[in-house]
Amino acid sequence: MKNTSDSSSIDKTLTALDNYVLLGKSGLRVSPLALGTMGVGANAETSRKMFDAYVEKGGNFFDTANFYTDGDSERFLGEYISSKRSQSVVATKYSINPSVGEMYSGLTPSRNPNAGGNHRKNLVETLDGSLKRMGTGYVDVLYVHVWEYRTPIFEVMRALDDVVRSGKAHYVAISDTPSWVIATANTMADLRGLTPFIGLQTRYNLLNRSLESDLQPMCADFGIGIIPWSVLADGFLTGKHSRDQVSQDSKRAALLDKSLKEDKNWQILDEVKAIAKECNRTPAQVAVNWTLQKPGITSPLIGARTMAQLEDNIGALEFKLSEEQMARLDAVSNPKEWPFPTEFATSISTYTGQGLNVEMPKKFHALQNLRTSSS
Repeated sequence: MKNTSDSSSIDKTLTALDNYVLLGKSGLRVSPLALGTMGVGANAETSRKMFDAYVEKGGNFFDTANFYTDGDSERFLGEYISSKRSQSVVATKYSINPSVGEMYSGLTPSRNPNAGGNHRKNLVETLDGSLKRMGTGYVDVLYVHVWEYRTPIFEVMRALDDVVRSGKAHYVAISDTPSWVIATANTMADLRGLTPFIGLQTRYNLLNRSLESDLQPMCADFGIGIIPWSVLADGFLTGKHSRDQVSQDSKRAALLDKSLKEDKNWQILDEVKAIAKECNRTPAQVAVNWTLQKPGITSPLIGARTMAQLEDNIGALEFKLSEEQMARLDAVSNPKEWPFPTEFATSISTYTGQGLNVEMPKKFHALQNLRTSSS
């Protein structure tokens, strides 16, 4: 698509790590980029340098989970924040059985049916283990890591409320869960005086915009902040791969397989690269910048493995894609269709307002403006 803008906005700064934002309907201040720690611990020296660079620029939002690197992620994070606990916002997760790492390593996982899941027993035991590994008395945000369709929603919300009342967690959030579960949970919390979810962590990037069809408007209505992961589509949007060759240094080659086979994804990447060239920025920075400007996004997760990657990701805050560039990225990444009944949203005024111009609440503007690749 031909560039017709003056791209003057790229000289504007989008934000900075120390321009703190509120996480959902709460007073918790977090940086606009969260530092993912899934891979830390393996190389402590490199990890410490990256953490230092993040903190020196004002970064305060650290994300981990009970099973990352067999617990080494939490151990390293706990040691790192020990002298700066008050200024650090620490989020961890429960639900996934830690022996899943053994399974992926080809080992026989331990057979404890209660070592995973959303239920109260696993919540209590997992959180206690996380606190011990991190050497801290509390976490700032505790996530339900994934919904497993077995534990009643009320049991989860009641148990999470007990954790908050005990002081072991200050806030609760949820990850990788359908909107109907989250809406039910927060409605129940409101009616019964329980602690609600203030954040949602979920997949979102230029290759996968399903968030916009249902989860995003749900979050807008409940005041839930969105912390997207995989904003670079498992490395595809960095531009280091070509149609005929996958970069050999990729740690996520298997996850990339599906993305590499879709011609539409390469068209999206071509547009990302074109805009990156216009802005004198990297494709990764363009992809992160696009994500940051989308409605409801609070703090995208960055999962850098090297100092260069971290600096590149943070550099996404230093410019602002123009409205025309955002529109080009939207157009090339629009899905073929949105699921029913989301597709009604773009023409809902015609059906319910008899063609009149009836105001749409601002929080639902994004839903009203959805487009498909044929639009």
